[in-house]
Amino acid sequence: MPQPLDYLPESPSQTAGPYVHIGLVPNLLGNTGIYPEDLGRSPIRDGAKGQRISITGHVRDGAGMILRDALIESWQADAAGLYPSPGERRGTADPNVTGWARIVADFNTGDWRLTTIKPGPVALPQGGVMAPHISLWIVARGINTGLQTRICFEDEAEANAACPVLARIEHKARIPTLLAKATGAGEYRFDIVLQGPDETVFFDI
Repeated sequence: MPQPLDYLPESPSQTAGPYVHIGLVPNLLGNTGIYPEDLGRSPIRDGAKGQRISITGHVRDGAGMILRDALIESWQADAAGLYPSPGERRGTADPNVTGWARIVADFNTGDWRLTTIKPGPVALPQGGVMAPHISLWIVARGINTGLQTRICFEDEAEANAACPVLARIEHKARIPTLLAKATGAGEYRFDIVLQGPDETVFFDI
């Protein structure tokens, strides 16, 4: 007997939302009392070692529209390339770098901003070194499965050329979609494009 292929429409749990903001950054929306403050406000604390940088950008769809409800989570190493893990070189990572943040696009302009320290190159257990980078997870209205990408830096040309992750990208012309562009001292621009000829490289993780 043939199996019926009538599918139910998506439920609220299957799309980002506005539900993602209600659950992850309630204080920002005025829903106080759940957390003293929203989690992941900054990936660094006072005293973090390394070069302070700010990265700004927006998320754009295939039609060129800026998504004003995008939410991004970031993960990164400290200035020495170490993550805040007890097993990371016996806990020698910078204690003032949590490495994790939640970044919310401005509801009016769609611009987002991350203030952090520039991460160092990350050594791989099997050998080789990844270029300095910040990993991103992106959700927004209409994105049913969070997208994974990373920010590398255009002014780290030597490290980028030797990075085994960037080397695995078959279409070399698309590597620049992963490079944050310097716009000033400690200032970078990184726009995320979901579809089209300038589509950002996304990773299947």
